[in-house]
Amino acid sequence: MSHRVEKDSLGEKQVPEKAYYGIQTLRAVENFPISGIKQHSELVWGVACIKKAAALAHTDLDLLTSEVGEAIVKAATEVLDGKFNEDFVVDPYQAGAGTSHHMNVNEVIANRANEMLGGNKGEYTPVNPNDHVNMAQSTNDVIPTAIRLATLKCLDELEPILKDLQIALENKAKEFGKILKSGRTHLQDAVPMTLGQEFSGFAKVVEERIREIKERKVSLTRLGIGGTAAGTGMNAHPEYAKRVVDHLKELTGLPVENSPNLFEAMQSMGCFTEISSALRNLACDMTKIANDFRLLSSGPNTGLDEVRLPAVQPGSSIMPGKVNPVMAEMLNMVMYQVIGNDHTILMGAQAGQLELNVMMPLIGYNMIQNIKLLKNSLSVFTTRCVNGLSAQPEKCEAFFANTLGLATALNPQIGYLAAAEIVKESMKSGKSIKQLVIDKKLLTDKEFDALFLD
Repeated sequence: MSHRVEKDSLGEKQVPEKAYYGIQTLRAVENFPISGIKQHSELVWGVACIKKAAALAHTDLDLLTSEVGEAIVKAATEVLDGKFNEDFVVDPYQAGAGTSHHMNVNEVIANRANEMLGGNKGEYTPVNPNDHVNMAQSTNDVIPTAIRLATLKCLDELEPILKDLQIALENKAKEFGKILKSGRTHLQDAVPMTLGQEFSGFAKVVEERIREIKERKVSLTRLGIGGTAAGTGMNAHPEYAKRVVDHLKELTGLPVENSPNLFEAMQSMGCFTEISSALRNLACDMTKIANDFRLLSSGPNTGLDEVRLPAVQPGSSIMPGKVNPVMAEMLNMVMYQVIGNDHTILMGAQAGQLELNVMMPLIGYNMIQNIKLLKNSLSVFTTRCVNGLSAQPEKCEAFFANTLGLATALNPQIGYLAAAEIVKESMKSGKSIKQLVIDKKLLTDKEFDALFLD
């Protein structure tokens, strides 16, 4: 492999000739061979959006020549289009605050811009990664802004998937609306209900989590770009902050605005813990729903078997014909990962000191991973599990007929103590509550069922 020689403040190094990244990126690769994974492309996208918006703002202000500004804009656009994905090589576990990731993007854009202008990679003239691509910027305001942009973009992609899940559960609630069954509390027989009512609860849970995510993501729209190194805006034109955010709004289509306090936007990671906790709440609820699916479909011959989940793959390497609730099991695994990542985000957010939080690469990586995990897992759970599940009406109605909780509906008619006597008689005789009520002419068959369906 041929190489070129690049120089930075620490000395010289050989950089692969074909690489669009430069010496500072190479140092990060050598310093941090930690996980073997790369930072999410969405976080590259976030930084590249800032670089393009900044170049447009500085060209507007005559701080960059039109030639240099246009070259940076074009190079950043190619990055946004994914043309140089293989050149973003820095491990997420890297220098604090994200300087390595930031310089990776600066160098790729600078080298591509110079190439467009007839120059050579590594020479950094007329476009320098620090002086031109990074004009009036610091890692300290770029990275938290990039994480905000990437998170908003990913949340916009998650929302329709959550809505599809809500609708799928609502459809099942309607489909199962007349199927009577036994409710269960403490895992014991409880009052009767319909299978549709049970699924309506699942649907409402998802609706509430959608609402919570929408409400909490508002704080992400307030950007601290323009604060530069500490929030003071040193080295930035007085009009730069407003102009760069205006360009970001137009470029991304996101409802972003300038933060009213650039110091807060740099110091606090509260907006990320806020949205992360909403995603954690979603994960907690989806864990419960996944486990309910597993319980309701247990058996089929020795369990509840009130619903049947779609058979998507053989369930055992030794037991022929066995089918497992694998989509619900997958969902549990993902939700546990999301909850663990939320705790990592929380720990990273509280680890800031004074004017900066150096854990931003960790926060950004886990935030985007969580949204992508939720997006992918909930999409397949909806299409390969919820949409195809079916009810077992006979089994539901058999449990309904035998639950001692039926007696609760008699309280208004005959009182608690009399209803308790019927429960005792049922347990002693083996007759169902319903049969005893009909035999005693307390209610007709239709009147009894109407207590639960009307």
